[in-house]
Amino acid sequence: MEPLTPSPKPSIKELGLDLMTLSGFQLWVTLFLPFAFFVLYFLLAANNYWIPAVLSTMALSFTTYGSTSHDLVHENLKLNKTLNAAFLSILELLCFRSGHAYKLSHLYHHKRFPHEDDVEGAASRMSLGRTLVEGVVFQFKIYFWALSQSRGRKFHTLIIAEGVSVLAFIAFCIYSAQYTSLFLVYMFLMIAGSWIIPLVTSYLVHTPHGANELRQTRLFRGAFFSAIAFNHLFHLEHHLYPMVPHKNWPRLAKRLDAYFRKEGIEPLEVKF
Repeated sequence: MEPLTPSPKPSIKELGLDLMTLSGFQLWVTLFLPFAFFVLYFLLAANNYWIPAVLSTMALSFTTYGSTSHDLVHENLKLNKTLNAAFLSILELLCFRSGHAYKLSHLYHHKRFPHEDDVEGAASRMSLGRTLVEGVVFQFKIYFWALSQSRGRKFHTLIIAEGVSVLAFIAFCIYSAQYTSLFLVYMFLMIAGSWIIPLVTSYLVHTPHGANELRQTRLFRGAFFSAIAFNHLFHLEHHLYPMVPHKNWPRLAKRLDAYFRKEGIEPLEVKF
């Protein structure tokens, strides 16, 4: 039987405070890589290189919600609060999403998972088919949830402004179609790209009926999962230490391996 209470996890100080810092180059790459993919899409699409252009939008979606925006949500990049908020709003706007609705729902997910009031983690309790449908409505759900939760708080006006900005960006993309299809295609690609978020960030990585926090999120290891997730599939590690920026997740994972073995946590691994 799985123990209800795991052994105390190592403190971040025991694991190494270096896990919480990035070099100047790492910070620069983290902040500006999504903008590079945004520009790259239009350069490639304008010259009819559509396959790499589509791949650029996929990279943009990945490097925002799962990487840079995620670090901004947790304020892991050590930026001042105003600059952190501005980057979060702008980067998520590029993907037709509200950055601060994401922040509110994601921090609540960390606080409440696996409880049923966790809107972000809801897909972990759904069937695969229902999860795919959830992807289509997910951004609407977290946006209106965040609006109701933020009423009377400092985020409320900002979330409204982000929603209006998304609508204005959509209107611009539709209007521009009479001159060029680039923005309209971009809009459809980015919105459709967000449909897999509940599948990837909730359904595939969580086991909500596990006995404790070590068994409510899957542990992944091996070259296969590292390759398909671009070295990002460290969800259990992230739940345990949300203050660690994504570029340091691989090092965090190595330092936690002994603790996981001690607790009997078996990783999912594909061996060839």
